[in-house]
Amino acid sequence: MRGLQRGFCNDGGERLDRTIDCCVVPAFYSVSRLFGRFVMFQCLREVVLDADRADREGGFILACTHLSHLEPFVVASVIRRRVRWMARVEFFGLWWAGRVLRMGGAFPVDRFGNSMPAVRRAVALARAGEIVGIFPEGGVANGARSVFRGAPYKHGACTAAVATRLPIVPVVVLGTHDLNRVAPWLPFRRGRVWVAFGRDVLPPAPSESRRADRLEMAERLQAEFVRTYQELLNRAGLADAEVP
Repeated sequence: MRGLQRGFCNDGGERLDRTIDCCVVPAFYSVSRLFGRFVMFQCLREVVLDADRADREGGFILACTHLSHLEPFVVASVIRRRVRWMARVEFFGLWWAGRVLRMGGAFPVDRFGNSMPAVRRAVALARAGEIVGIFPEGGVANGARSVFRGAPYKHGACTAAVATRLPIVPVVVLGTHDLNRVAPWLPFRRGRVWVAFGRDVLPPAPSESRRADRLEMAERLQAEFVRTYQELLNRAGLADAEVP
């Protein structure tokens, strides 16, 4: 992998050097994706708009909405390339969960402490040509707290994009909130999910203030989330009242 090296883990699965790619097993991600694709085909009906905006070569930031914890599963099933997800550090608390997440390429972020190590990790991965998945809302968000309804959000994705000079591709995923029940997962495709990829949001021309660059990009990213959401509603025949 360009720009990264194979490393090693201690018994707790912790990365000993934050610049080293550790514990990732590409075959594990590929097999998991194929399994997920099979399950979705059997159980869910999906509408996917403009997936080609993310199925391409090169590194970039994939900024995803977060109605539930199942968006990585859904997005991975419709993008052929591997996505290196930034996941909340709490998910790594159990040794087996942390090991599985790392095997799939995920890396932890401390949402309530120092998040910069995770941002630096995202920068290194994107520069190495990877897709880095980030949830800018910082957790499950619905209603007025949703970024696609214009709510404030965390700017880590923009920080990484400005540092790497790489684009952000926003993706709006709907329907995952309903997948927490058993019924949508029964055969005969009873569940529904909708996925829409937005247009590239490019970093601005560098100025004297990286903070100003980040804020300017964050404003455009939010506008693209709102636009993508509205386009998805229109093309899928959905109403805003149907979305939590």
